[in-house]
Amino acid sequence: QVQLIESGGGLVQAGGSLRLSCAASGRTFSIYGMAWFRQAPGKEREFVSGISWTGRSTYYTDSVKGRFTITRDNAENMVYLQMNSLKPEDTAVYYCAAGPAAGSSYRGEYTVWGQGTQVTVSS
Repeated sequence: QVQLIESGGGLVQAGGSLRLSCAASGRTFSIYGMAWFRQAPGKEREFVSGISWTGRSTYYTDSVKGRFTITRDNAENMVYLQMNSLKPEDTAVYYCAAGPAAGSSYRGEYTVWGQGTQVTVSS
């Protein structure tokens, strides 16, 4: 089973950018659809972006469309989330997750989770 480790979080001013990385171990990485979720204090974990196992299909929640871009490199077992024009409401712990090959926005379909990386956007 794949294991996931996120990195790249930090503190950034509003309007700035960050790139999150998710390193996956295991030979079966390429068969998984991958996603990023986030959880702000006192709120439920929510879907941010997903990508199919081929990388040809990508999905975004409305609030990040046009600002965030998800990509993957199956040769390197990596998934990335480029976040631009960050807003204070993007502040949360961001989690990488592995799930259905075609991709999904449904949290319950993701079976493997990383430990999360904190993103804080100051106003």
